[in-house]
Amino acid sequence: MFVDLGAERLLAMERDTEKIAVEVKSFTRPSDMKDLEEAVGQFVVYERLLIRHAPERTLYLAVTEETRKRVFEEEAGQVMLEDGIINLVTFDPIEEVIVRWIL
Repeated sequence: MFVDLGAERLLAMERDTEKIAVEVKSFTRPSDMKDLEEAVGQFVVYERLLIRHAPERTLYLAVTEETRKRVFEEEAGQVMLEDGIINLVTFDPIEEVIVRWIL
């Protein structure tokens, strides 16, 4: 099992860097709920492994901004965010830029 990206992101409020790992998901199935179930399950497994093998890294799930609106503004997605089950980062695949970090 491999996480998609490893990087460091500048935390302006602490003037320090946070080591991160990013798992990118596309949510292309006909059922957003099935994609969410798989993504959350995979996220939890990766997070537990990172805690043991790379505890200095914080794991993020990366999805497009369109997926965030479609999946994470619905109740099931909101619960995952509000209960701190996942950390989310959204990106614009056309511009190739990060849109937002959601902790």
